[in-house]
Amino acid sequence: MKARDILIALAVNCDGDWDRIMDMIHARKVMPEEEINTIAAKGLQAITIIDDDYPRYLRNSYKPPICLFYKGDKSLIKDGENLVGYVGSRDATPYALKMAGKICAGISDKGFTVVSGMARGVDGAALRAAIKGKGKAVAFLGSGIDRPYPESNRDLYNELCTSGLVLSEYPFEIEPKPSNFPFRNRMIAASCRALIVGEAKPRSGTSVTVNYAVSANCDVGAVPFEAGAEFINNQLIKEGAALIENAGDAIDLIMPSGKCRK
Repeated sequence: MKARDILIALAVNCDGDWDRIMDMIHARKVMPEEEINTIAAKGLQAITIIDDDYPRYLRNSYKPPICLFYKGDKSLIKDGENLVGYVGSRDATPYALKMAGKICAGISDKGFTVVSGMARGVDGAALRAAIKGKGKAVAFLGSGIDRPYPESNRDLYNELCTSGLVLSEYPFEIEPKPSNFPFRNRMIAASCRALIVGEAKPRSGTSVTVNYAVSANCDVGAVPFEAGAEFINNQLIKEGAALIENAGDAIDLIMPSGKCRK
């Protein structure tokens, strides 16, 4: 019996819940061999933390995922040097949607891969723009790998499964819980060379992602807004985030001369 088969079986048994998986590992609870073999026979597409192709930046991140289920080209996530995260509000302003499309199309045309959630609003706009360019797009789900969420982005999900990459800690059609999304955001932040904030309100999921990015030593940039806007983008810039007005600014953030993320 392979160790990776045991980890995949644990993830399935625990519905992808990181804490439950770790509790079973620490308690040395052994699943029946027959159950492990039954799950292994399903041939689930998964990357485990002990695999050679486990994403480099995720390995040392906060609560690194034990098992990632995937659809698409898993090689897109292995080396974070070519990855840039782009995140923002679900209920996005027209300006934020326009900037997401403009910036992500530009960096994709230069061959970079855009990473985001698959939420409506800024996340979806960033991914849609990226897959039209020369680069690729990667989406992390807060639901089961077979459960695109929201349903309105099913067409995007289908396209990413064939021409990009979709990843989730959760197997099958596990329904999303509100707590899944901020926890999911740690993977977006940790997997990338840099993170760009397209639009964010205080105490939002995007602000959580920024905190994860800072903890993971991931460079942060933000799209500027007009003075007095309700979003935290300008405050992030005041605090040291790079000002991102176009794709060129984003590329300078991703690949600054002589600088390499540890």
